[in-house]
Amino acid sequence: MFPCIGESQTFRAGARHVSREDPKIRVLVKKHGLIKFEVDRDPFESLVGSILSQQLNGAVAKSIFEKLKAISSDPISAESLKGISTSKLRQIGVSPQKISYLKDLSARVLSGQLDLDDLKDRSDAEIIRILDEVKGIGPWTAHMFLLFTLGRTDVLPVGDLGIQMSIRKLYSLRKDPDAEKIKKIARNWHPYCSIASLYLWREKD
Repeated sequence: MFPCIGESQTFRAGARHVSREDPKIRVLVKKHGLIKFEVDRDPFESLVGSILSQQLNGAVAKSIFEKLKAISSDPISAESLKGISTSKLRQIGVSPQKISYLKDLSARVLSGQLDLDDLKDRSDAEIIRILDEVKGIGPWTAHMFLLFTLGRTDVLPVGDLGIQMSIRKLYSLRKDPDAEKIKKIARNWHPYCSIASLYLWREKD
């Protein structure tokens, strides 16, 4: 059983830890207070949302996601997604590339090749490895799944543009930090990198 930041006790412990270990993050915690965080309840729909969000403005991605829900099921399922034609997906704004990603995800779930319910009992590293086999799912999407669907405590999305921009501003850097620079800054955040990440996103927004 892994701790989940969707539980208030775990979130509070994480917020105390990152505040104690990093004065810069402490400023954000004091400014924004305790963030109300709830995990996404449906793993398949969560992955669909993450795939749609890749390299898109948040508002645009949300609009496409809502249109997909309107022509699919609530929550979106592998079965319902499989039944939607490519032309319909194109009509609501899904790119051909992402359609191929969604179809691959659906096929793997329906065939039993990918058991999303099984992932909750696996380590972060195992989950990243398993999801990496799905077409179009890389480290960023896997990190979003770990953080927002499973509520894992120690996720550090080094490839996220919002995280990079927020760190650049907060730590007065001359340019957006690369992965190694972010890991160095975050060395004292462990085992609650997820909490620090949420505050960095909140500050950016």
